[in-house]
Amino acid sequence: MGQFVITPAAGKRLIARAVAAHPAVREAMRSGNVVIVAGTTNSYVAEELLELIGQRDGFSRRRFFRGITLPPWMETSETGRLPDELGFPCDVVIREGKWSRGLTLFDVVDDLSEGDLIIKGANALDLRRRQVAVLIGHPRGGTIIAALQAAVGRRVSLMIPVGLEKRVDADLMDLSRRLNAPGSMGLRLLPVPGEIITELDAIRILTGAEAEVMAAGGVCGAEGSVWLHVHGDGEKAASELIRSIASEPAFDQQK
Repeated sequence: MGQFVITPAAGKRLIARAVAAHPAVREAMRSGNVVIVAGTTNSYVAEELLELIGQRDGFSRRRFFRGITLPPWMETSETGRLPDELGFPCDVVIREGKWSRGLTLFDVVDDLSEGDLIIKGANALDLRRRQVAVLIGHPRGGTIIAALQAAVGRRVSLMIPVGLEKRVDADLMDLSRRLNAPGSMGLRLLPVPGEIITELDAIRILTGAEAEVMAAGGVCGAEGSVWLHVHGDGEKAASELIRSIASEPAFDQQK
């Protein structure tokens, strides 16, 4: 049995590699449409999928997000965005294995159908209930509302990569009811159905081993880290995989 520290940056890379190896993603990449909605975890997903089709050149994780959580002394708008969004690079839209540059989810969502895939991140993760939720700053609900129109209305698959750093203890359905009630202030919260991919799922997908959170926290760049207990068949492969990505440094996506 192994014990490993996973930083948030390493966790994002681990999740991204699992998404790239997922059979449903491979199939959608081959014969359908895949939309990677901008987000910090999805920036790693975009890298991995574009690398898979040999089209990573020209993509940067820098500013691949809309809303973002920053330290209190750094300025963001009421909707959680940067004051200057000139560097936003659009979402990543892959059509039948080719990157269609310069498009967003809103440009293509009405054309998506069963067999296509939207990959969208989340802001809250309840591991016990297997729930995720998205913070809402935009008065029309932002990208998640557009994604749900396709997922619920036309059975477009929705995959949700989300790191263990975003775990919460509350029932997200109950929490969203309070945050979204008339008279409440600040961001809203929307529980979202879809296939969730955490670091725990990623280890199982990539190696067959099982993993669980045994402790958390850290300093000097390890803030937000988790200690994982890895065991079962595939433990050796999991150890090699984790060690191969554990040293990857965090990347400043804000500047």
